[in-house]
Amino acid sequence: MPVRCTLNVKLTLRVSFFVIFIPPLFNRMKEALLIVLAYLIGSIPSAIIISKKFFGIDIRDYGSGNMGATNAFRVLGPKYGTLVMVLDVLKGMVAVGLFYFLPYYLTDELQRTNFMIGLGLAAVIGHIFPVFANFKGGKGVATILGMLIAVQPVVALTCMGVFLLVLFLTRYVSLSSILAAVMLPICVLWIWNEDELSYRIFAVLVAFLVIVTHQKNIGRLIKGAESRAPILKSRNKK
Repeated sequence: MPVRCTLNVKLTLRVSFFVIFIPPLFNRMKEALLIVLAYLIGSIPSAIIISKKFFGIDIRDYGSGNMGATNAFRVLGPKYGTLVMVLDVLKGMVAVGLFYFLPYYLTDELQRTNFMIGLGLAAVIGHIFPVFANFKGGKGVATILGMLIAVQPVVALTCMGVFLLVLFLTRYVSLSSILAAVMLPICVLWIWNEDELSYRIFAVLVAFLVIVTHQKNIGRLIKGAESRAPILKSRNKK
């Protein structure tokens, strides 16, 4: 009897180990894989692909040398610049949408929001430091917008409205991006006063990140040397 009891205890402990620890570990592995996939999605060099396919050039050899939507507007024109921007926005949206592969997140709003933000940030990092383009990418604004549309569409529309208004008034894409990014923490912290701490931290970090990645643009804006986007030219003949 003691031997049989010992065997039963060992069997129970083993079964308990697999029941308690293996499913959460498997879930963590799936989360990690989705984060990596989100980074890879963000790393897709939309501007490089479009510039090589339709113009036979590498956009990094022209303009500011950046593969973001701003330089695409400047080098490729409004038609293909818009295409690049849309593709970069879609990268953020698709990356955030990966959370649907983890059904257990759908029942917990806090976990869902945190993981969506994590996926979106992975895509943004992928855009800024793309593995498919020697880790030299864009500034992440369009991908951040796509992420916001997926996480919080109302805030995203507000920031987009600021971007379009400033762009219409100035034709400076960089200034429009900076002010739209600054609008994000204003919306999250004060206008809608979101309670979720991770969302509040994310909003501040995004604004900081956009400002840091636009330091050269800020310098050119101060000097009056920043290029205007080739759109709405009829408003400004300079």
